[in-house]
Amino acid sequence: MSFVGDFLGNVVGGITGASQAADAASAAAGTQAASAQSGIEEQRRQFDAIVKMMSPYLQAGESALGQQQTLLGLRGASDQQSAINQLQQSPFFQAQLQQGQNAMLQNASATGGLRGGNTQAAMGMLAPQLLNQTYQQQLAQLGGLSQLGQSSAGLQANAGQASAANIANLYGQQGAALAGGQMAQGGVAGSSFNTLLQGAGLFAGVGGMPGISKLF
Repeated sequence: MSFVGDFLGNVVGGITGASQAADAASAAAGTQAASAQSGIEEQRRQFDAIVKMMSPYLQAGESALGQQQTLLGLRGASDQQSAINQLQQSPFFQAQLQQGQNAMLQNASATGGLRGGNTQAAMGMLAPQLLNQTYQQQLAQLGGLSQLGQSSAGLQANAGQASAANIANLYGQQGAALAGGQMAQGGVAGSSFNTLLQGAGLFAGVGGMPGISKLF
């Protein structure tokens, strides 16, 4: 093959090789971007699963907090009185009251003080004391539920922050990969144009030499 033919072959081969390399870089960038997108989707799926898992505890905590506020009178005296009446009428309170009264009557009967004033006074004090005890227990139990809801909310918030940070990082990787592929494509275009210019200049110089026809 002639010198000019070899040169043109090298020019074309260089352009073709650079183009193939750019295509490979672009394909690799696309693969990396797709992998980052899969990571983003998995992060979102995992966070949605955490939200679903924590939802019952958050709802229970929110409900318990509302009941606490009602019993403490933070939602008005009328609502507080209604909540206390519900405690008095609850099956648990009534069962405890009945058991306490029966125990007192049995003890008074055994000691011969069934009709005594002390027995009547003790029975009269039983209901208020039991109500106060039930009230305190209810507040404590509701406090445990509201604390559970608060802890669950904190865990969900931490998971959300971690997920957001991971997704932001994956978006950055995805953008860098796509930008790299675009730069590779742009680079081969510029390189090919410069190679063609250089080839055209050299070819013009060779054409101007004496005996150029002998090279073909």
